[in-house]
Formats: sequence, C-alpha cells, structure tokens
Amino acid sequence: MAWILLTLAGLFEIGWAIGLKYTEGFIRPLPTLLTLAAMVVSVVLLGLAIRSLPVGTAYAVWTGIGTVGTVILGIVLFAEPASALRLGCIAMIIAGIVGLKVASG
Repeated sequence: MAWILLTLAGLFEIGWAIGLKYTEGFIRPLPTLLTLAAMVVSVVLLGLAIRSLPVGTAYAVWTGIGTVGTVILGIVLFAEPASALRLGCIAMIIAGIVGLKVASG
C-alpha cells in the first residue's frame, strides 16, 4: 500500500510542477488553486508512505517520479527539447527508481 501511496504522491507532484506553468506566477486563480491543492495532496501522500518506507528511498522515488513525469509532459505540452541525451538521462532516473524499489524489498 505504501508504494501505491508513493506513486500517487509522485503523480500529484507532476501535477503541481506542471501546474506552476499555468499559474503564470500565481496570478491566475483557478490554476493557482489547483496547483496548491496538488502540492498539499502530494506531500500528505508522501508523509503517509514514509510511515512504512525508508525516508531516503521514498523521497528519491517521489522526486524521481515527479522529475520524469514533468520532463515528459514538458516535451509533450510545451514543446521542450527531446534530445537523445535528455531522454538518456531520464532513462537513468527511471533505472534509479526501479533500483531503489528492488533494493527496498
């Protein structure tokens, strides 16, 4: 269950990171409200997950999911560059997340 909570926390982290772009510096009310809500949900779910997962592993996986998802959505939504080097680095982050999951049992 902790891994499910952690995955959901990572997905909400993607939501608030992408949401920041849509707030336009927190001047747009609805995107700002949704972004702040996603922030709160993300941190609360992370807090629940670390009750039974090592904090270092949980934090690394949480930020990893957020990083990978945000980069991918940045490519798709905002036409950010998708160079081979950039995608290779994302693959290494994914490998790290999988490695931490395997190492934690």
